Amino acid sequence: MRRNHLIAAAVICLVLIVYATLAKLAGRPALMGHAEAYWVVVIERFSAYGLLGFLLSFLLPGRVKLACAFVIAVAVGLEVLQAVTPDRDPRFIDVLQKAAGGTVGVLPAQTILAFLPRPPS
Repeated sequence: MRRNHLIAAAVICLVLIVYATLAKLAGRPALMGHAEAYWVVVIERFSAYGLLGFLLSFLLPGRVKLACAFVIAVAVGLEVLQAVTPDRDPRFIDVLQKAAGGTVGVLPAQTILAFLPRPPS
């Protein structure tokens, strides 16, 4: 049952990231209002992808490269899809921030998994 909860949490996190990334700029969720500082936006991106990487890491134990590759692919793919959205602008620095957040989220989860007892096979 725990795995089902992890899958649901990862899917919800991914759906929220997709919505925030591809929604019109006026409809985009904002933490501190639409005039928020750039550093707040960076923290939002980093944290959202960090959480996604953390959840994926628990779903893919021992597969650090696969979890990182998935998070980076989502970051790149959604940033490319922003080019199709009229009022959004894709930027390479955004991809780097998102990929860094996802990768940083994977690493502590893998560290936690390394110390958890393995189920008998």
